[in-house]
Amino acid sequence: MVTAHALGSCPVAVLSEVGARRSVKAARARHGRASLREQSSMLPQSNLTSLAQAQLVRSYVGSQRIRRCSRACTVVRAQAAQKYDYDLVIVGAGVGGHGAAMHAIESGLKVAVIEGHDIGGTCVNRGCVPSKALLAASGRVRDMKNAHHLKSIGITVSNVEFERQPIADHASQLAAGIQQNLKRSLEGLGVDILIGAAKLTAPHTIKYNLPGRVDVGGEVTAKDIMLATGSVPFVPPGIPIDGKTVFTSDHALKLDWIPKWIAIIGSGYIGLEFSDVYTALGSEVTFIEAMDKLMPGFDGEIAKMAQRVLVNPRHIDWHTGVLATKVTPGVPGVKPVLIELTDVKTKEKVDSLEVDACLVATGRAPYTHGLNLGALGVETDRRGFVPVNEKMQVLDTKGKTVPHLYCIGDANGKYMLAHAASAQGISAVENMCGREHVLDHSTVPAACFTHPEVSFVGATEEQARETAQKKGYSDKVAVVKTSFKANTKALAEKESDGMAKMIYRKDTGEILGVHIFGLHAADLIHEASNAMATHQRVQDIKFNVHSHPTLSEVLDELFKQGHLEKMDRPDAKPAVAQKMPQQARI
Repeated sequence: MVTAHALGSCPVAVLSEVGARRSVKAARARHGRASLREQSSMLPQSNLTSLAQAQLVRSYVGSQRIRRCSRACTVVRAQAAQKYDYDLVIVGAGVGGHGAAMHAIESGLKVAVIEGHDIGGTCVNRGCVPSKALLAASGRVRDMKNAHHLKSIGITVSNVEFERQPIADHASQLAAGIQQNLKRSLEGLGVDILIGAAKLTAPHTIKYNLPGRVDVGGEVTAKDIMLATGSVPFVPPGIPIDGKTVFTSDHALKLDWIPKWIAIIGSGYIGLEFSDVYTALGSEVTFIEAMDKLMPGFDGEIAKMAQRVLVNPRHIDWHTGVLATKVTPGVPGVKPVLIELTDVKTKEKVDSLEVDACLVATGRAPYTHGLNLGALGVETDRRGFVPVNEKMQVLDTKGKTVPHLYCIGDANGKYMLAHAASAQGISAVENMCGREHVLDHSTVPAACFTHPEVSFVGATEEQARETAQKKGYSDKVAVVKTSFKANTKALAEKESDGMAKMIYRKDTGEILGVHIFGLHAADLIHEASNAMATHQRVQDIKFNVHSHPTLSEVLDELFKQGHLEKMDRPDAKPAVAQKMPQQARI
């Protein structure tokens, strides 16, 4: 009898049932002789961060388990279809591509990544990683200069100074280190790294090369192809970028100089974080926002409190409801940047600014240049995003799926965050391995790393009420809130500015959204996002236990405030904690 087996977690070639069983038994015996320490010693030795080491060991051990348990009976998918060089080729080695590659290796696939720029992509090299280094350094400067705060806890500091270049070096060195960590982890897992710009030429086929290089490039085939090409800063029409006085976040992360007065176009994540950096280092900031209020993407109540803490007390002013329709670059320290402001509604010029520099923080645009999507009957939408379905499968011009072609991350526009790209990549691998999976983007958390931080998951209160109104349950939406001023740890830190709020359905207990502004909000949000991802309800999470005194008790207080109209099962008795064996107690 002939059957198909799945060893580990990925389908393998069809073999005889008896032969497969014998191979599995032998492989397990071999696997049992290798300890975790022995397997981890096989990894490339490097100065990986503890997180990178943990991920690498987990991935390596997982892949070894799959490989050993299936070596004799695994003639992986690539052998089942020998005409392909790889099971999966990923175009782009950013956070999304890296996460997908790790999961694919764990699933027993033969994988290659094609990268035309830098391993790690935008996040590692020009985004979240170096920006956190700048925020960390500038945040320390802000704290040390806050004499009133320090004095309140018995500390006196004077003559606080900083050096720009070492701060800039910290950001660039961190990015370079993480980039090498990612590269080594891919190599250690057996992923082939192909250097060059990728171009789709036919189904299952990609050519890659570097302009002006004849020694780099080639053509590869794969059963499945995943596009993970990321994004670039979006620059509105009429704004010339000189990289010195008018620049994007790519340039700002280099911190080549600190302007005395800088205009920031856009008050979203990027604009807010850079306002935090620049004001801490002594700059004055002017926000230029097209919407009628600052931080338009945030929950309204959270945005108001954040403005009171992050904007109003600092050297920041703003213009809302206007567009920067004309920007003329200047010369650092010699000639100012000229900015013309136009009313969004009337289209009339309403003001002009003369500043030392201008940061364009108006979001990001997908990078799909040169992919030759038309060769497979695919066109990007009007904003440049690659159309995909909920399984990350690419759609052609007729709305039908293109077989064996996937797209994840910023290039598809579903949720332009690095960790969302990684989650999408993992989901895509699951689907190509025959295990149906759909990522719920409403449970993916987001954060803005200001001081203090902003984080959220799910719908804002405004969005939740609008949806409820359309679907007929507007009277079932409830909101509860709590303050950091009631938290012992926050009070001990003298950092009690902040709040948390939860939006939920009081008839079912479904959590619709959680929003936090305050100390370490970016770390706190994950309990809420994971609860939503695993479909826990208010009546479930309110029994969670949190260590005291910790900031996590902010969420503890928040969850306990949630009350339902009635329990799903009125006759149900409260859950009783099961007894733990005496020897297992601490």
